[in-house]
Amino acid sequence: MLMVCLGNICRSPTAEAALREAADAAGVAVEVDSAGTAAYHVGQPPNPPMVAAAGREGLAVSGTARQVVVEDFDRFDLIVAMDTANLADLQHLARDAEDRAKLRLFRDWTDQPGLGVPDPYSGPDEGFTEVVHIVRAAATGLVEALARGENERR
Repeated sequence: MLMVCLGNICRSPTAEAALREAADAAGVAVEVDSAGTAAYHVGQPPNPPMVAAAGREGLAVSGTARQVVVEDFDRFDLIVAMDTANLADLQHLARDAEDRAKLRLFRDWTDQPGLGVPDPYSGPDEGFTEVVHIVRAAATGLVEALARGENERR
C-alpha cells in the first residue's frame, strides 16, 4: 500500500506508521510506503511538529519524503490518498482504469467516508494530534478490512 498526501512530510508518513502499527497488532502482513503528489519536500524528513505529536501519542514517524511516480501503480495494489485534492492528482497520474481502481481515500475506512485527513502543516499543535487520531482510526479500519479479505471502501 502507498499512503499519499501533498508533500509527504505530515499526513502520509504518519498514516504509513499508523498502518504498520495496526497491521502488526492484528498480525496482518503489509508492505507500506508513503509519498507526496508534489515535489516540495523531496529528500526531507517528516515535519518536526508532526513527529513530535505522533511521538506524544506513542507513534514513531520516520522516513524521507519522495514524490509519487507512475511506476507506483505497478508496485502497489492499493494507493490511498489523504484527501480529495490528492486523490484527483492521483487520478490524473493514473494511466488507465486498472490504475484508477487502485485508488482510495483513507477515511473511507472510518465512520466518516468521503472526508479527507486535514493538513496540519503550518497549523496549531492540536491539528497534528488530530491527524494522529484520524489516521489511527482509518488504519485500524483498513487493516480490519484486509483481515476480512477486502480492500474496498465501506
